[in-house]
Amino acid sequence: MKTRVKLQDEVSLRVTKAFIEDEGKGLARADAGVLQTLGAQPGDVLLVTGRRSTAARAGQTTSEYSDQNLVQIDGITRDNAQVSVDEWCTVKKVPFKQAESVLLTPVEATAQIPGDAEIPHILQLLAGLNVVIGDRIQVVLFGTRPQFFIVEGASPRGVVRITPNTTLSFRSSDYSHEKSTRTSYEDIGGLDSELGLVREMIELPLKFPELFTELGIDPPKGVLLSGPPGTGKTLVARTISNEVRAHFIHVNGPEIIHKFYGESEAKLRQVFEEARRNAPSIIFLDEIDALAPRRAQVIGDVEKRVVAQLLALMDGLVSRGEVVIIGATNMPELIDPALRRPGRFDREISIGAPGRSGRLQILKIHSRKMPLADDVDLDRLAEITHGYVGADIAALCKEAGMAALRRIMPGIKFEVDLKPTLEAGMDIKITGDDFLNAFKAVEPTSTREFLIERPRVAFADVGGLEEIKQKLLSIAQLPLRDMPVFSASRVGPPKGVLLSGPSGTGKTLMARALSGETGMTLIVVDPPTLLSKWVGESEKGLREVFKRAKQASPCILFFDEIEAIAPARTAEDAGNVSQRIVSQLFRELDELHGSLGVLVLAATNRRDLVEPALLRAGRFDYIVEFPLPSRDERAQILDSYVRSLPLASNIDIDALADLSDGWTGADIEALCKKAVMLALEECFDSTGKVDYSRCAVSSRHFEQAAGLGTSVTLKSPAVKH
Repeated sequence: MKTRVKLQDEVSLRVTKAFIEDEGKGLARADAGVLQTLGAQPGDVLLVTGRRSTAARAGQTTSEYSDQNLVQIDGITRDNAQVSVDEWCTVKKVPFKQAESVLLTPVEATAQIPGDAEIPHILQLLAGLNVVIGDRIQVVLFGTRPQFFIVEGASPRGVVRITPNTTLSFRSSDYSHEKSTRTSYEDIGGLDSELGLVREMIELPLKFPELFTELGIDPPKGVLLSGPPGTGKTLVARTISNEVRAHFIHVNGPEIIHKFYGESEAKLRQVFEEARRNAPSIIFLDEIDALAPRRAQVIGDVEKRVVAQLLALMDGLVSRGEVVIIGATNMPELIDPALRRPGRFDREISIGAPGRSGRLQILKIHSRKMPLADDVDLDRLAEITHGYVGADIAALCKEAGMAALRRIMPGIKFEVDLKPTLEAGMDIKITGDDFLNAFKAVEPTSTREFLIERPRVAFADVGGLEEIKQKLLSIAQLPLRDMPVFSASRVGPPKGVLLSGPSGTGKTLMARALSGETGMTLIVVDPPTLLSKWVGESEKGLREVFKRAKQASPCILFFDEIEAIAPARTAEDAGNVSQRIVSQLFRELDELHGSLGVLVLAATNRRDLVEPALLRAGRFDYIVEFPLPSRDERAQILDSYVRSLPLASNIDIDALADLSDGWTGADIEALCKKAVMLALEECFDSTGKVDYSRCAVSSRHFEQAAGLGTSVTLKSPAVKH
């Protein structure tokens, strides 16, 4: 028997942020039971009322938000209803009419009015959007940034839906209504936990100060955001200020400093006084390490006085009312320690590089207004962009757009008025190849100053060593799968692997192939670049390497020729820089947790020269020995090189494998190079012209190369080395 649901005219629901893909679509998603109570179905029009009323199209939410008194609306709809996240609003079903005409006014007085040729495209973008007079709508035209317009008039009156048949007109404005661009929670991806911490530190004191009075505690007054550049610290601060409708003051550290005595402190006092007058307000101190450096390490008196003034203002000796301070820095170690105590900055929140799911959210945010082709796989892009922060992904999407523009430029004709027109049948789409070309051009910020590789080799390009491949693949991939054996026990994943064996057996190639096989970023550390004549600089450089590797995780940190940076210590070498680097390397490896996603690989062909304490379990948990290749492995190596030769013919790989007994992979590569050079020398006739009929690499050339008696001989070069 069907249960009858009692219909209600309106219900009260708590506002939460919308899905990323719903931004700008004017949707209000609620539980199916809530829609049934209102007598509404997906596609009907709902009137959302906060401090103001606006219209939105009804939609059904997912199971994550079902059975809760929640309504999901995007930032533009929240702004039109003048309601914030976690506040309550009323929702009811209302009738609507087809809009006959709509009059739009730009938010910015200086904004350009769209021409008549652009109106059909704008109508196509706005079709299906429900509006009332006074709403703010967003229009994104190709080649321009998002523009916002105010609905000044509509016919008929009431709630209307824009259709392709609506007459759209524009009228310029003499004044700006408000800021043209506003960021919302839907513009932030991959920072759900960090954003929740910032919101509870800032929104609650500004929105509900009486709650803290009832609890008998003082509300938090400050939060410090730290993390690598480009992770979204400034974006979080701006979004919070927009969502709580607070007065926002953005202060850059260097703009406070003045040349006259006392002017810097006066400027800082003016900022806090402005915040008090416009409370509730947020003071955002960007690059606070430049404004409040460590006084013990600063020579000038101006910086010391500015720090002292900032400490006095943040102490609250003079009540600052409903004023919250947000500080942002990517170098928290340079900030004066007195500023980092509770009462000034009550909480420090670290914003790191996003993980795979976070990168996918950011990619969806920056590509939601882009005309993507069907072959664009955002999931695959999220997997290969290890170490990319939000700014890097934004640059990746821009570069993909530029790659598409370069591709379609020959088909664009510029008229006399310089307005571009497309050729007939031409479609503007950003393809997967455009994103791959952009991926080659955009490097992650966190590893830009180090030698970073994106190898194109994989295990298929490495002949033999099947057991070593399987072992390294397990060590690299299993810790990234969040297995409970690692998270719920004291047994952690391995930290480091030492690759040992004769020179030329493929240790460096295996490290690059592991990076190419797993898609992890490969950071190659050149030991000589770490050495410095100044005391402490070498250890500082090594600390910076591990710090950047943690920010770019998951990644592979590769130390080639590890004996150069960690030689065996002796009594005669006491106090040398090599001993200090070895001690620093011990500390970094001991503090490196396997769950961080950083795998340390080291290679050496002289294990007897490496410091023995480095080889113990807990630092390098695995020592992988690379033997000389067997006959079958030599045949695989030869086959991989021969397959890549376009001129190869009649080559007996089995005979060459028997001939090269005791050779390493590097020796076989040198043999192939010499055979190719011998074949190319025979391609020229007596007149010096190329005779293509003679250009072929055969077994004869390989046999001649093996008998040249130079660096490649029938004897084992690896044994002699």
